[in-house]
Amino acid sequence: MQNENKKIDPLPESFASEWEAGEFWDTHSSEDYAEYFTPVEAEFKIEKRTYEVEISQDVFEKLQAEAASSHQPMRKVLDGILRKELSAV
Repeated sequence: MQNENKKIDPLPESFASEWEAGEFWDTHSSEDYAEYFTPVEAEFKIEKRTYEVEISQDVFEKLQAEAASSHQPMRKVLDGILRKELSAV
């Protein structure tokens, strides 16, 4: 519920950069500017999912070292290791 006595800064017409927009929205609530929003119909299909898996610190450090030595992102190195190991099962 909006506080009647709360002073709301005017919504800028535009922002000079994404950084400037981020700075504004970091310190302002979109709830205070609901009158500016327009409902839209949207449909989307999730084609890629990301999963979180806990691993031990020593395993993480080995993975990190392997990724650094192969100049690849850790996710790519881990994906390759898991695919190789799981295909052998």
